[in-house]
Amino acid sequence: MQKRRILVFPCGTEVGLEINRSFKGNCHFELVGASSVDDHGKFVYKEYIGGLPFLKDPSLLDKLREIVKKYDIDMIFPAHDDAINLFSEAQGSLKAKVIASPFETCEICRSKRKTYNHLQGVIKVPQIFDSVPNVFPVFAKPDKGQGSRGAMLINNIEDYQSYIRTHEDYLICEFLPGKEYTVDCFTDRHGNLRIAKGRERRRVNNGISVNSRNVDFPIFYEMAQKINGKLKLRGAWFFQVKIDTKGNFCLLEVASRIAGTMGLFRANGVNFAQLSAYDFSEHEIEIIENKNEVEIDRSLSACYSLAIQYSTIYVDFDDTIIQDGQVAGSVIGFLYDSIGIGKRVILLSRHSGDIKKSLTKYKLSPSLFDEIIILKTGEKKSSYIKDLNSIFIDDSFAERLEVSKAKGIPVFGLDSIEALRDFKI
Repeated sequence: MQKRRILVFPCGTEVGLEINRSFKGNCHFELVGASSVDDHGKFVYKEYIGGLPFLKDPSLLDKLREIVKKYDIDMIFPAHDDAINLFSEAQGSLKAKVIASPFETCEICRSKRKTYNHLQGVIKVPQIFDSVPNVFPVFAKPDKGQGSRGAMLINNIEDYQSYIRTHEDYLICEFLPGKEYTVDCFTDRHGNLRIAKGRERRRVNNGISVNSRNVDFPIFYEMAQKINGKLKLRGAWFFQVKIDTKGNFCLLEVASRIAGTMGLFRANGVNFAQLSAYDFSEHEIEIIENKNEVEIDRSLSACYSLAIQYSTIYVDFDDTIIQDGQVAGSVIGFLYDSIGIGKRVILLSRHSGDIKKSLTKYKLSPSLFDEIIILKTGEKKSSYIKDLNSIFIDDSFAERLEVSKAKGIPVFGLDSIEALRDFKI
């Protein structure tokens, strides 16, 4: 299979970041991230294009056409609900395949009112109050929205009147008090629902499920089949349900895109983003799923961009490469990354034993290092640092202080290794 290039826009959304993680190590696709602002995508996409027009700017599509041609883009992966609608409608003029369901489906899914009207009688949808509710509490939410922004529990007539005065294009729905679930689905280009997997939204932050675990209720697949039979879906999509006062599963929304927490199922071998990319490459899809219980917990992650240039790494052995009797994966991973881009690695250690035997004990080869230097008692590490276009890594603050004062090069402890590594995909 010829390597295909996929443009992800906007690449710094939770959806764009999940797409990025999903293609780690894949040799059939190359990702190009693009955004209107320099968001987190800049730190995780090896190829990144910033400063694009915003989604509501009429010039965005013209700019995308330029990018498709200039960067040899084969496919576009929208990573925002509004981007899905815009790109799917403009599919014919973009000169690249848009990884999304047909525009008509995207338009229905973008509006909760349209979704409920379309699926009325197919599956249970919430009751909508188009006038003053006759029962409280009720739930108010934007017709078009992401996460829980603009959503509110309405407990009385005063809350209701306040909400409708300050909001536009909203829905007032029946209150669903039970647990909330997401069902992640994939439909192939032949219209066949291939998989539908449920997960419980156990903790939500800013409308994003940050703690979730897989659950398996047969009704989820039944609901997915009915939705798939009524809407023309393709690729990855999901729907959310909540339990009503009678214990029934009631629809909240359908979204024709990747979900940020679909990564839960990557842990069991089901990669929804890759499935979509292969399907839009006209490949027949096979799915392997491991049947393990999985829990995912998400938090803010940090990536760094250090403005330093160096050609050589001087690194300690005891309590640095080896920590608590085992190889430190973060350190050795950084060293291998560095070797791959042409850096020299010099082991600079006070190790008291036979260093080659110690390396062998931990299944490390002496050839990992361009040079191995073992200090004698009383010698300073700075005395052996000849290349000043270098950095020094050591667990000891005293050693780092001595080298910093004597040589003036950047020095790093183990807590700084993550700032040195490049996690771009």
